[in-house]
Amino acid sequence: MKKLDKLILGSFIGPFLLTFIVVDFILLTVNMLRYFDEIFGKGLGFMIYVELISYFVISISPMALPLAVLLSALMTFGNLGEHFELTAIKSSGISLLRALLPIGIFVIILSFFAYLSNNYLVPKVNLKTFSLLYDIRMKSPALDIQEGVFYNGIPNYSIKVNRKLDDVTLMDIIIYDHTSGQGNTNVILADSGRMEPFFNDRYMQLSLFNGYSYQESSTQRPIREKPADFSRTSFSQNRMIFSLDAFNLNRTTDDQWSNNRSIKNIAEIRNDLDSMDRDINSFRYYNYINTESNYSYFSRLRKLSPPDDILNKKAIGDSIRNAKWQEKMMADRSEVDSMDPMDEDDSQHLEQQLDGPEDHILEFYQEQDSLHGAETFDSIIINNDTITEAIVSLNDPVHDYMGEQSDRSPLETADLSTISQERIDKLDSIFNSREANVRASSIALNSARTLKNQFNIQKTKIDNLEREFRRFEIAWYQKYTQAFACIVMFMIGAPLGAIIKKGGLGMPVLFSIIFFIIFYMLTITGEKWAKEGITDPILGTWFANLCLLPVGMFFLKQARKDARLFDADLYHSLFLKIKKYFTKDKGKK
Repeated sequence: MKKLDKLILGSFIGPFLLTFIVVDFILLTVNMLRYFDEIFGKGLGFMIYVELISYFVISISPMALPLAVLLSALMTFGNLGEHFELTAIKSSGISLLRALLPIGIFVIILSFFAYLSNNYLVPKVNLKTFSLLYDIRMKSPALDIQEGVFYNGIPNYSIKVNRKLDDVTLMDIIIYDHTSGQGNTNVILADSGRMEPFFNDRYMQLSLFNGYSYQESSTQRPIREKPADFSRTSFSQNRMIFSLDAFNLNRTTDDQWSNNRSIKNIAEIRNDLDSMDRDINSFRYYNYINTESNYSYFSRLRKLSPPDDILNKKAIGDSIRNAKWQEKMMADRSEVDSMDPMDEDDSQHLEQQLDGPEDHILEFYQEQDSLHGAETFDSIIINNDTITEAIVSLNDPVHDYMGEQSDRSPLETADLSTISQERIDKLDSIFNSREANVRASSIALNSARTLKNQFNIQKTKIDNLEREFRRFEIAWYQKYTQAFACIVMFMIGAPLGAIIKKGGLGMPVLFSIIFFIIFYMLTITGEKWAKEGITDPILGTWFANLCLLPVGMFFLKQARKDARLFDADLYHSLFLKIKKYFTKDKGKK
């Protein structure tokens, strides 16, 4: 590595680390404010907060890296331009692209590590974060009873203390007991009391002195019945035990969040996408199959068949499912074969469990032979076709044993010539009457409404499945786009710093915030389009990078020409030329 590369890279590393820490801290603060009311004030230990903050720092690092690269590149080349070091580099025959090379290689390596972090580290950290946040949310606030305020932290109890002598001694106590779920029917009043934890702070003992206990039975009585029972009990000392399990932090297992897309890497997301695609295709296939039965005007010669692409996907999915089922059956068979030898009764029981439907068909033939005196079972040749026909004949309510099934309906086989014309006219008059037409119209309208509701429900289900499918695709492509954003931000920040030639935290911070806001808005817009199905998910996730990449190329071209894009004198002279042109044109007129 040459001295120039060391100089430029060394001037970039320091601002990059500083800006990354600052940006990460800002994003951490913004992220923590969302959960401020849920995680603070619950008496958690210091290490719990350290663990949660460390999880947040790692999870927001993919968003902090592009902004840190943009700001540090602006500061680095702004300082080089402000101190005329960049001018000296160019005057020595070194082009701007050659000066950008060491930082460019560093950013490419950084983007590769950002991709690895997004794919492997961040999903595991998100899993830990979701689990810990859920545990903190389920934990009740710390036991802190204030004077003159009802405290509802203990489940099913509302406690008010008018005066506290210390953390243990309480004066003038009112307790509403809601354990019965009948409202404020049980009230306890006491002059004083002591609240002390015991048994490793798992329970709280409240000792009450010199008070009364009021209890009213809440019955919904009619007006003529006698009033509900009311009792008052005085006591000199009363002890109440409260469980403090709600105040402890119980850590749940990570398996509860196994279906969240934020905790999956690319391989797991692709597996879920394959499963979801097969589910969506199966849902559409059975919608086509079941829709035909909803229309009464469909006949045998008029079928509603699914499209070819749905049938092809269904065949592929069924073949994969059958292959997995065969593998499972082979594994079960091998496991059974590897078991210890069994006695005769156990082996017979196992064979009965492993019998297929062919064995039941054979038993059926044997029973029918014995009942109807048909040909002996030994003379029947059983194969797959005869078994299938036997199953169909058994499931058909109208069939003849070992005979042919008639395809004609009873109406078709009936002899209509025996019906008189007077009978036919009478039937026609019944069906053509006003009451029959009104009834038929009502039935048709209800059927149409039912079909419309069914179709709307099916459409909503398919839309929800497709939206979830697109969200998984967005989570897949974000692994790449967030890493590639570092390269895009470098291509914008480095040439822009060489153009403005201002270092420090003034102008670079302003331009960095502007471009980061634009990048964030374009990212949110593209992802929203992808979620709603307006555009393809791959285009929606890459939308921000595709929009800002030409901007970076433009700044790079202008920086190579030493253009004065942000020079006030340039725009002032341009304004004077435009003003002079219009003034001259007006004088000629």
